Amino acid sequence: MPESLKHKTLKGTLWSSVERFSVQGVAFVVMIVMARILTPEDYGLVGDIIIFIAISQSLVDSGFSQALIRKQNRSEIDNSTVFYFNIAVGVVLYLILFLCAPLIAQFYDEPILIPLTRVISLSVLLNSLVVVQRALLTVNIDFKTQAKASLTAAIVSGIVGIYMAYTGWGVWAIAGHQIVNLAVNTGLLWVLSHWHPALSYSWSSFRELFGFGSKLAISGIIDTIYQNVYLIVIGKVFRTADLGYYTRAHQFAQFPSSNFTGIIQRVTFPVLCTIQNDDTRLRSVYRRFLRLSAFIVFPLMVGLAAVAHPMVIVLLKEQWAFAATLLSIICFSMMWYPVHAINLNLLQVKGRSDLFLKLEIWKKCIGVAILCMTVPMGLIAMCVGSIFSSLICLGINTYYTGKLIQVGFFKQMRDLMPTLFYSLSMGAVVYATVNIIPGERFQLIAGIAAGIAYFAIITRLTKSQDLRELLAFIKERK
Repeated sequence: MPESLKHKTLKGTLWSSVERFSVQGVAFVVMIVMARILTPEDYGLVGDIIIFIAISQSLVDSGFSQALIRKQNRSEIDNSTVFYFNIAVGVVLYLILFLCAPLIAQFYDEPILIPLTRVISLSVLLNSLVVVQRALLTVNIDFKTQAKASLTAAIVSGIVGIYMAYTGWGVWAIAGHQIVNLAVNTGLLWVLSHWHPALSYSWSSFRELFGFGSKLAISGIIDTIYQNVYLIVIGKVFRTADLGYYTRAHQFAQFPSSNFTGIIQRVTFPVLCTIQNDDTRLRSVYRRFLRLSAFIVFPLMVGLAAVAHPMVIVLLKEQWAFAATLLSIICFSMMWYPVHAINLNLLQVKGRSDLFLKLEIWKKCIGVAILCMTVPMGLIAMCVGSIFSSLICLGINTYYTGKLIQVGFFKQMRDLMPTLFYSLSMGAVVYATVNIIPGERFQLIAGIAAGIAYFAIITRLTKSQDLRELLAFIKERK
């Protein structure tokens, strides 16, 4: 990797990590404080409308941010065209959600969802204002600016959310927290990014970017619907409290998995785009990213599964105990997310958004089939089914990676097998430690200590290549 590319990658990884984990760290603390005050039913109500907001966010972007990042000769006309398109779509979607709020409330038989949907839907408008700013900062691998905006927004909105929860606002505390977060973040990105739209619009630019981005947009919508279809099914078939348990468990699992996946996606995509035409270098850098991501995420997720029960009891109180059971299962599904993300990033780097869409359709059909089979068996069975779905989709995702750069499923598994062994054996040690020690606080402390010690010792004793690369990666940054 050339020195300039290496430096940009290291710097981008550092600041993307700072943004993700500092922001999510603040959000995690805020979530714990608010969850100790609010009820599972409060979070279940917000969970009822998440899918509608998530789909709208996908439509606002429409794949244009990825198209801008990938395009090597982007112009100001391209940027302004995307900006005005995003704004128009954001306004239309907000109006649709505003008018459909009564239908959503009727579907779940929850009248409070009418005003709640109309308030939380403002997030769609706010996000539409900064799609281009985020894309351009990502092109420059400038995550430092994004970190400043995101962390400030997280702190301000956290204070507002906790205050509203303590003063008896109930579910509106969650809504207030979300809207304030996006409003502050949007305002700061406008000030800090130093980019503002020109008074220009080009249909030829729109068609060019839409040709690539539209397939990603459809893929994103399909993925968003699939990722949130669990919320619809749980909210409709089970109790509102059950949806609250599931959303809390999912959020705990997302903290290490999805956040690190986000870092990987944001850094690897612009970096790999710069070497998209050199398959030899692309293959080497790709495999390095793959191994390092698994070396970090696998042990975190397996360890989290092993200490799920004492952690949830200590942090959220006994009323959330069932969320721990779900969390211990969901972790084994979400541990594969970084591997999925890097494989899908490669298709985008190679400009094969058509293959990206094709894969999404096949994977989601399989996932929905598994979901339909497990719903009658209950909520736990649905979470177990998500593990099988993730593993099957992994095989599908790696098919075209093998075709494009000759790094298919078996080669990737050979790269990841040592880390998988370290992580699963560590999980067994942590689980045994937790079960022989009384008291949730002592279980949590002892489990974490045992996991760190075991993983450090076994990777040292076996002279892990991934450990050497990670230490070299860290040393290069100093």
